[in-house]
Amino acid sequence: MISLKSIDKNEVYRYLGYKDSVPDEKVCEIIDKCERELLKEISPRYIYRVFDAEKIGEEIKLKNAPDILKGNDINRHLEDCEKIAVFATTLTEKADKIIRAAQINDMPSAVIFDRVANVAIEQVCDEIEKEVMKSFPEYNQTWRFSPGYGDFPLEIQNELLKLIDAPKKIGLTLTDSFLLIPQKSVTAVFGITKNEIIKKKQSCNICNLKDNCTFRKGGTHCGF
Repeated sequence: MISLKSIDKNEVYRYLGYKDSVPDEKVCEIIDKCERELLKEISPRYIYRVFDAEKIGEEIKLKNAPDILKGNDINRHLEDCEKIAVFATTLTEKADKIIRAAQINDMPSAVIFDRVANVAIEQVCDEIEKEVMKSFPEYNQTWRFSPGYGDFPLEIQNELLKLIDAPKKIGLTLTDSFLLIPQKSVTAVFGITKNEIIKKKQSCNICNLKDNCTFRKGGTHCGF
């Protein structure tokens, strides 16, 4: 079970566009209020499976599982990995309801709730990765890679969710356009390998959100 005790305020500031500065006292008070309310209400849910990897020709596959690793980018990302973790997580519908309620009565708070929830779900993803890697203490891991990054198709979401039984186990479903419901949710895969991994920031060119990214418009980077 993953339970967040706090939400990284510096990341919230960055998501709000403050770069290396700190918001004024009034904004900080709203952030604190949003953090308290969100942490009080949410109970993150998650599920994961770890598969052996196999290479067939030039493609990386999950052994004894449907082929969800479509695209050149995900194959390059997982090259030389012995195992592959597939996970899904959600802050549940409670987070969405909090944001929708604020959108009706208090738009400034709604914007901040949204950013706080974004940071919260990323922290949950970090904790999932730590939990998975406890079983592989002598291994290294790649950074997580989600459908929609590069040419890893968003349309693969349905197969990914079915693969780990996410609709039944954590209530995670899709819209007709392959967006996750609840909205504050993430699906991703990452590689597990005994090889050394040189971690570096990834190019914005791999991201399908690059044209509308608030980080890029502000001259910064999301951190991945």
